[in-house]
Amino acid sequence: MEVKEMISGARDAVSVKRVYGDPYVANGLTVIPAATVRGGGGGGMDDHEGGESSGSGGFGLTARPTGAWIIEDGRAAWKPAIDVNRVVLGAQAIALAAIVVTGRILLAHSQPRPAFGGLIARMPDRRRMHLHLAERRRMRSLMPEPRRMQMRVQKLTH
Repeated sequence: MEVKEMISGARDAVSVKRVYGDPYVANGLTVIPAATVRGGGGGGMDDHEGGESSGSGGFGLTARPTGAWIIEDGRAAWKPAIDVNRVVLGAQAIALAAIVVTGRILLAHSQPRPAFGGLIARMPDRRRMHLHLAERRRMRSLMPEPRRMQMRVQKLTH
């Protein structure tokens, strides 16, 4: 097959007839099916010794139903075709994502959390010292002063 024949065959293959099918007419209703058509091709040539050349090429097509035009009483309406394979694939992708996220959440909640002391040991020295001083001050503020304790003891003994 020569390149010119391949190009003319590709031109015939990618035509309006491939996209829109023959209309069906019944009971005053006309249905025109439609499809998405995609194609691609390629070719090449090679020169051999002695002046001979050879070449080859190829062309491929794929078509998927897209929907149909419904014509009734002079009004046209588009009815899309539902691709069940794409719907199922999308649902599977969503389910897989939900399973992965749920697993990560459950894993994070099942692991024990480090104690407060473990967090202090990981802090830099300055922050650790500051935290210890702040803790001491807080503890002092919670404990009664020695004078007040002595006054209370004296009141109780008299």
